[in-house]
Amino acid sequence: MTRASQPSASPPGASQRYRITVTPIEKDGLPCSRRCTIELEHRAQQDWMRLLEAARRQTGLSGDERAAAIVATQLLHDLARRHAQDPTHPLSSLQPQLDEVLGALDRIQHTP
Repeated sequence: MTRASQPSASPPGASQRYRITVTPIEKDGLPCSRRCTIELEHRAQQDWMRLLEAARRQTGLSGDERAAAIVATQLLHDLARRHAQDPTHPLSSLQPQLDEVLGALDRIQHTP
């Protein structure tokens, strides 16, 4: 593939859309026999794939823990940002505590 035909990276500040799928793992390894998947879509301000790639070089958490912390933190950051100007939104009353928790999670994720 030539340079000209390669897909371009998203410009800074552009949002990314993600589909998040949660699927339970059965204890016996058999396929799930009831409602098995929860899916949601989320428009994120950060490129989660780049965040996850950068996190592979960090220590302190297992790979699954790092991925979960990154996704959870980014979801909360985006939700808080999206509703920051709406004083009636349930997250608005939690904003000071949420900022504290998100800051602590960011520090954990950026600790080598």
